Amino acid sequence: MIITKTPYRISFLGGGTDHPSWYKKYGGSVLSTTINKYCYVTCRYLPPYFKETHRIVYSKVELTSHTNEIEHPLIRESIKHANIKGGLEIHHQGDVPGWSGVGTSSSFTVGLLKAFYALKGRMVDSRKLALDAIKVEQKKVKDTVGSQDQVAASFGGLNRIDFLPNGKINVNPVILLPKRLSDFQNHLLLFFTGIVRRSSDIEKEKVATFPQKKETLIKMAGMVDKGVKILKNGDLNDFGKLMHEAWMLKKTFSSQISNSEINKLYNGALQAGAIGGKLLGAGGGGFFLLFVSPGKHRAVRNKMKQLNFMEVPFKFESEGSKIIFYNSNLI
Repeated sequence: MIITKTPYRISFLGGGTDHPSWYKKYGGSVLSTTINKYCYVTCRYLPPYFKETHRIVYSKVELTSHTNEIEHPLIRESIKHANIKGGLEIHHQGDVPGWSGVGTSSSFTVGLLKAFYALKGRMVDSRKLALDAIKVEQKKVKDTVGSQDQVAASFGGLNRIDFLPNGKINVNPVILLPKRLSDFQNHLLLFFTGIVRRSSDIEKEKVATFPQKKETLIKMAGMVDKGVKILKNGDLNDFGKLMHEAWMLKKTFSSQISNSEINKLYNGALQAGAIGGKLLGAGGGGFFLLFVSPGKHRAVRNKMKQLNFMEVPFKFESEGSKIIFYNSNLI
C-alpha cells in the first residue's frame, strides 16, 4: 500500500500567463507558494479475488471491471498514462473542497501519478512528475487549465515559475530570511466564500479573451518581477497594493470571475483595513486571499465574521508531493 501527500497552493501574481495558449507565444511568470493543506491518495493493487477490477473512492464510489469504464477522467487517464496493468484500489481525501481555487485537481493528479509510479517501483523527480501531470490534464483529459498548479504541487515551496515560449518551465525558489518569510505570512489571511465551481468552465471564457488582452497579460506577468523585489527588499505593504492591482485586472477577463458575494467580501475587507487581495484560482468562488497588516487583523476578521465568511488558518510549507507510507507487503 502506498499513501502520497500532496500540498495545495496559493498563487499571488501572474495567474493566466501560465496557460499554454499564452506562454508558448509570449512566455509567462507566476509567483506562488504551497500551503499546509493537502490531498492524500491511498493506492494498492486490488487482490484478484474481488469481482471488480477497480475500486475507487472519492466523493463517490466506483466499482468497475475495466479502466475505460472509470468515470473520473483524471483517474482514468492517469492509470493509462502510468501504464498500470493490474486492478487498483484508490482512496482520495482532501483537506479542502474541490474546485475551490487552490489547485485541488492538479494536486490530486500529481499525487495519483506519484503513487502509480511507486507501485511500479519507480521514483520520479519533481520535474517529470509536474510535466506528466500537465500532459494528463491538458492533453489526455483536455481540460482548459494552466501549468502552474502541477508545478507548485510537485516542487513545493515559495517559487517564481517562468514559462518559456519553447515550452520549458523554470522553477526558481524565492529565498527569504526566516523573519522576512514569517512577516510576509503574517500579512495574509484566507477566507472561504462557500462557493465551489468548475474552474475549466471559467477558464474557457477567460482564455478566449487572451487575443484582446495581450497588454494586460504582459503587465500581469511583469508584476511577478515587482513582487519578488518587494519580498526581498521592499515595503511589504506594497505587495498588498500589487495584489489589489492584479485582482482589478483579473476581473476584466470574464464576467464569471467575480460576483456580488465576492465583491461584498472584498469591499468589506478593504473598509476594515485590508490593503489588497485576490480570489484564488480561476474565479467565481472558492478561497479569497487578503493582504492585511497584522494590526488590522482583528478588524478584518470581525468584518468577515459579520458577513458570514469563514477564515481558514494556514501556513506556508516547503515540500512538494511525497510518499508518507509504503508497505510492499500490502501492494
